[in-house]
Amino acid sequence: MSRVYNFSAGPAVLPEQVLKELAEEMMDYRGCGMSVMEMSHRSPEFQQIIDEAEQDLRDLMNIPDNYKVLFLQGGASQQFAMIPMNLMKNGVADYIVTGQWAKKAYQEAQKYGKVNKIASSEDKTFSYIPDCSNLDISPDADYVYICENNTIYGTKFKTLPNTKGKTLVADVSSCFLSEPVDVSKYGIIYGGVQKNIGPAGMVIVIIREDLITGDVLPGTPTMLTYKTHADAGSLYNTPNAYCIYVCGKVFKWLKSMGGLEEMKRRNEEKAKILYDFLDESKLFKGTVEPESRSLMNVPFVTGDKDLDAKFVTEAKAAGFVNLKGHRTVGGMRASIYNAMPKEGVEALVAFMKKFEEENA
Repeated sequence: MSRVYNFSAGPAVLPEQVLKELAEEMMDYRGCGMSVMEMSHRSPEFQQIIDEAEQDLRDLMNIPDNYKVLFLQGGASQQFAMIPMNLMKNGVADYIVTGQWAKKAYQEAQKYGKVNKIASSEDKTFSYIPDCSNLDISPDADYVYICENNTIYGTKFKTLPNTKGKTLVADVSSCFLSEPVDVSKYGIIYGGVQKNIGPAGMVIVIIREDLITGDVLPGTPTMLTYKTHADAGSLYNTPNAYCIYVCGKVFKWLKSMGGLEEMKRRNEEKAKILYDFLDESKLFKGTVEPESRSLMNVPFVTGDKDLDAKFVTEAKAAGFVNLKGHRTVGGMRASIYNAMPKEGVEALVAFMKKFEEENA
């Protein structure tokens, strides 16, 4: 069977070139007679894999020297607890709630201290990013938290909030490496890798060194203390070794493609093709206010649940899979991450035009 166009929000499409390399090395990694999947994480071969992966990520993102890169397990959701456990020195944090994942992080943090919701877009089903230029930041807040790109609702912070000097913590799971970022603006920038970088089962945390202390909330498990992993070079326990290896391949692929400036150009070009069609379509419409639109996740509806279901079914039969919207919002969603080729988006739009003609 030929490859489909996979619009899944995560686990998501990976670059074909990377998948081919993985297949070639599956039985024998560079003459060592075994797969990376079978390799000791204490071996010199694996140490080279993790060191190269970290260096390539540092190169891609221009990560300053005073930031640590941690390859951790538990996904992005485990960070919802790990962040307050490690950062809540005053026991206060401010959260901007712009979607389901920010809401879950906000709810989880309440177990550890006083948590203020200082802005939200829940009043309009998270279809926009609120103005965060002059928020009521708590004077004793340990940090301000955002989810930068909202996978379910298809919104993206185009301007970071004014935190008035407080540490910014951002979940970038679904926009990781999609465009250049200034890492120095964040205290922590983290994301699950299964959307734009690798297979499921890992989170990458980029954290400023002054935030890594042994001074954590009482009862914080050893495994949920950033210092544990920073001191051990992400090898305190057996890491998700194969996932680190795949991510490393994707970092090299991104470098070969021209880095994050080029990815941003490509992603803007792809997103424009789809948004331009949605803006002129008589049948389909986007659900996000234009100035808040994500380049990565594009939700849309016909306005008729039965027609939505028909579209998803017919699209799948035509080789466009995982277009069903998240169960909380319905409709459709096309996730067009770095590895989705422009041809995939063009083919989807052609299919949508045909569907519109047949169902007008």
